[in-house]
Amino acid sequence: MHTEVIEYEADGLNMIGYLYFDECSKGRRPGVLVYPHARGLGDHDRSVAERLAKLGYVALACDLHGDGQELATLAETFERLQPLRDSPTKVPARAKAAFDVLLRRPEVDSEKIAAIGYCIGGAMALELARTGENIAAVVAFHGRLVSTLPESAKKKIKGKVLACLGADDPHVPVKQRLAFEEEMRATKTDCQINVYSGVVHGFTTKGIENFGDPKENHYNAQADARSWSEMLALFKEVFG
Repeated sequence: MHTEVIEYEADGLNMIGYLYFDECSKGRRPGVLVYPHARGLGDHDRSVAERLAKLGYVALACDLHGDGQELATLAETFERLQPLRDSPTKVPARAKAAFDVLLRRPEVDSEKIAAIGYCIGGAMALELARTGENIAAVVAFHGRLVSTLPESAKKKIKGKVLACLGADDPHVPVKQRLAFEEEMRATKTDCQINVYSGVVHGFTTKGIENFGDPKENHYNAQADARSWSEMLALFKEVFG
């Protein structure tokens, strides 16, 4: 397995990502952007990228906060997220910079790129797709669904979208889900929304219940496995 540390710039920050691919495979293959949860790039995101590489993809685990940081506390995370909320263009800018990195890789088929993300990473994947970039598949795991850029929400996303949500996720309430459904319908975007009953935020991330309120953030093995399988089914559909 080839593992490479990638440095790039985005939104005035020095970003550090991790690229994985099977160096024994020949030719160009689909690439997958893996955008991290709110704390930033960590073991979870790198392990996802490595798993995807073992399945034949070129996967880039992307930075969020700069310098490849994973924040240690909830208070620090909220503080670092505030500028992203205050300036809606920052999220797509950071997402786009990672996309450009993956697009330039000689191992990647530029017509076959997917973007996936967790929590705010799911929002990054969606916002990147809303800019009109050629993204074949978008998967948001327990991510914010509604765009903070009203004009972006009026555009049809080129690729197919999968949103995997916990029915009891307080960060993605029913009202937000319904607004997203309306956006997808209005823009005629090919979209599937999977909702898992009895599941809250962060269901893909082991140990998340130790970071914040466990009633709102909790790993769920069944939802994790189901959403992973559903993502791979989408990849098979769009990549062949």
